[in-house]
Amino acid sequence: MSSVSASPLQIPTSAAVTATSEARPKVLLMVETSLEFGRAVLRGINKYLVTHRQWSVSFEPGDLIKTIPDWLDRWNGNGAIIRATSQDFVDLLRSKKIPFVNLGDFVNYDESTRIWSDQYAIGEMAATHLMERGYRNYACCSFTGHLWARQRTQRFAEYVTSRGSQCVSFESQWGTSRDHSWELQQTQIVNWLMRLPKPVGIFCCNDIRGLHVIDACQRAKISVPDEVAVIGVDNDTLVCDFCDPPLTSVILNAEQIGFDAAMQLEHMMSGQQSQQQELLIKPLGVATRQSTDTLAIDDPLVAASLKMIREQSCNGLTVEQVMEVVPISRSVMEKKFRRYLGRSPQQEIRHVQIKRIKELLRETDLTLQEIAEKTGFQHPEYLSVVFKRETDETPGAYRKRVTVS
Repeated sequence: MSSVSASPLQIPTSAAVTATSEARPKVLLMVETSLEFGRAVLRGINKYLVTHRQWSVSFEPGDLIKTIPDWLDRWNGNGAIIRATSQDFVDLLRSKKIPFVNLGDFVNYDESTRIWSDQYAIGEMAATHLMERGYRNYACCSFTGHLWARQRTQRFAEYVTSRGSQCVSFESQWGTSRDHSWELQQTQIVNWLMRLPKPVGIFCCNDIRGLHVIDACQRAKISVPDEVAVIGVDNDTLVCDFCDPPLTSVILNAEQIGFDAAMQLEHMMSGQQSQQQELLIKPLGVATRQSTDTLAIDDPLVAASLKMIREQSCNGLTVEQVMEVVPISRSVMEKKFRRYLGRSPQQEIRHVQIKRIKELLRETDLTLQEIAEKTGFQHPEYLSVVFKRETDETPGAYRKRVTVS
């Protein structure tokens, strides 16, 4: 993360064109735009400003700033919202007697008004998600030296161990992906993964870490999610979708953090005391994707069958083709699938196809003919019949419902 020495941009807020510049306080926003969390925080700030007094915003897009920029000592304004990465950052703003709200969760900052995600609630939500899928073995993959990462993984480990399970951890420095040690780190994660008992549910402190773990699983030829289920944090859809399979993630309420930060700062700039020195915002839920979309199955034949179904269902896979690869009778397979999944192998194939159809209807403009070709159906008419039977909704009605803005 590079330091910045140039002066920040002066950007009016979205509705500021009708307000006089004299009426607007000067506010510094030091929040990263390189990550989805920071962008969502900024959206929350703007939502507050749309219906309240406008600000003249000093803002510089970029990454989280680790060192104090040269221009900050010369900057004069009425308030600031920052994601501080060091206590020096906080001390400088305090010495300038500028009201500020700190969103930084890297270390415990002294005497600053701060609004953070509830890290313990995040860890507990991730643990609950994996426990609901029947795992007995758990692990955490995290970064060293960050308070937010330590609190998330600590609560995750506490939660699963209090219920009779064990949890092991791997940590390395943030930023190794940017230098020559990236390959060394991935080799270390591969070796760690190989030693873990399977199946195992792994909590990654954020989506970037989740990407590292899923990449390491690919290198080690470990099946995700059948042998290793992976959940991250932030729901950064770009990162989650780059993972193969796509990464399940805890959804943070970053927009609420930004909105509350703007409201708190407005009170402070108006001469009022901060209403609350520390405010913790709970996560919204879990965005379930394929990296955890399974149950913990310790039967290798069922796990192998599921892996084939998940990989080949949209290529027109049949149960007979699965039987050719997996050495098990159909009647035994039917019993095992119903025991572990509550549905038959054929129903599981349909389940995978329907999920993919929904994804394509929701996220693309492909025609029904094109979707049929991509999901193993010879005719779009038959796809429509199956989709309606499984969901009680036509493909067109589903697409209209989920894409309304």
